[in-house]
Amino acid sequence: MEPQSAPRHPQDAGENSHDQSKLSQKFYFAAWRWHFYAALYVVPFMIILAVTGMMMMLLTQIDGRDGEKIALSEITEFALPYATQAEAVLDAQPGEIAEWIGPKSATLATVFRVKVEDGQRLVALNQYTGDVIKVWDRRQGWYDWADNVHSSLLIGDTGDRLIEIAAGLGLLLVLTGLYIWWPRGNWRAALIPNFSARGRALWKNLHGVIGFWISALLVVFLISGMSWAGIWGGKFVQAWSTFPAQKWDAVPLSDATHAEHLNHGATNDVPWALEQTPMPASGSSAGITGIAEGHPVTPTTLIALGGALGMEGRFRLAYPGSDAGVWTINRDSMSSDSKDPFIDRTIHVDQYTGKILADVTFDDYSWAGKSMAVGIPLHMGLMGTWNFVLNMAFCLSVVFICVSGVVMWLKRRPTGASQLSAPPIPADMPFWKGAVLVGLFCAMAFPLVGLTLLAVLALDVILLSNLPVLKRALS
Repeated sequence: MEPQSAPRHPQDAGENSHDQSKLSQKFYFAAWRWHFYAALYVVPFMIILAVTGMMMMLLTQIDGRDGEKIALSEITEFALPYATQAEAVLDAQPGEIAEWIGPKSATLATVFRVKVEDGQRLVALNQYTGDVIKVWDRRQGWYDWADNVHSSLLIGDTGDRLIEIAAGLGLLLVLTGLYIWWPRGNWRAALIPNFSARGRALWKNLHGVIGFWISALLVVFLISGMSWAGIWGGKFVQAWSTFPAQKWDAVPLSDATHAEHLNHGATNDVPWALEQTPMPASGSSAGITGIAEGHPVTPTTLIALGGALGMEGRFRLAYPGSDAGVWTINRDSMSSDSKDPFIDRTIHVDQYTGKILADVTFDDYSWAGKSMAVGIPLHMGLMGTWNFVLNMAFCLSVVFICVSGVVMWLKRRPTGASQLSAPPIPADMPFWKGAVLVGLFCAMAFPLVGLTLLAVLALDVILLSNLPVLKRALS
């Protein structure tokens, strides 16, 4: 029989417990330090994104983006023929009709998008009387200003990259914040605000509790937002999860992608999964029966085709735009056509034969495309009243988290101090090689974020230890 090993001395157990406590404390201060440094960069961007996000959602609820909420004052039994409507539109706004946007209900106006020499204009029409209700420049209002700030800070690609870095570091804030606030034996304190606390303790408690509750949704919002960004979204994720053109079943393809043909400048009208997929081309015998042979291929018959294929309420008909172009019938929850992303659909029709060249539904998307088809309208508050209320509460919570973080820093920082008063760096930080590996992984998964993390790690570990003046300023 094997002899039993001698029991450990109580002093050995105490030393082991003490070592574990020291290790845990080092991790805590390391997480707090990274949380602090990430927040220095992220907080201004988070406030901007939350405020502009609320602004866009409110404007969407009040006025809509493309005139979808314009009510009619006079309604008759039948709408005018399409040709009569188009004539009234071009009389009010000369140009070339590029898109018909159907009303969500019989009491709302029909909208036409018209190409003009200096851009795009929208015309809201009473489809029953032919009266033009409103003419305006597309995407030139307050919604669009907020959208441009939200996506690029009004400085183009540079702003897009800065926001992408902020979103990625926001994920770091969530992870480190959860570690710092994770309930260690007291779930109630982590989940329920303690209003009996005072001063900095109250700010800290509310910061942690609210941050804990919104953390999962914040991750969803950050990832769905980053998927629209230029590097991680456009060059990395979207490139390998886009809809494969091979599914067009030997249909002739155009050189133009969906984004090039159907998006307009910074305006995204095409489902995320289709943006980088080539458009099919007209002029062959390919496709399946759409408009019956012998019937003309006109906006009237194409709108009727959309209805026959199950397009109810608001959907769109985009004109071909070139000799090889196709008619496109689509309904997209991202564009506020419906509240249900699972019924999104894009149909391309040959402009000469009326045959359906492609019919893409939600079920045809990849898992990433499906995630984005749901994530984007959720992100934009377009999936119903519940979504709008949830997002408004979420945005207000984000603003509070940012403000409370700044307040806590100011209350902790000594009066008149010239230093940042960052959390202290732990001596002999354990597993620093693991942190480097995490940074390398982030650099591959999120290129801009990974490079930023590696740069900050180099600053914190290499430069600060060798430049006392800089160390004092950033401590």
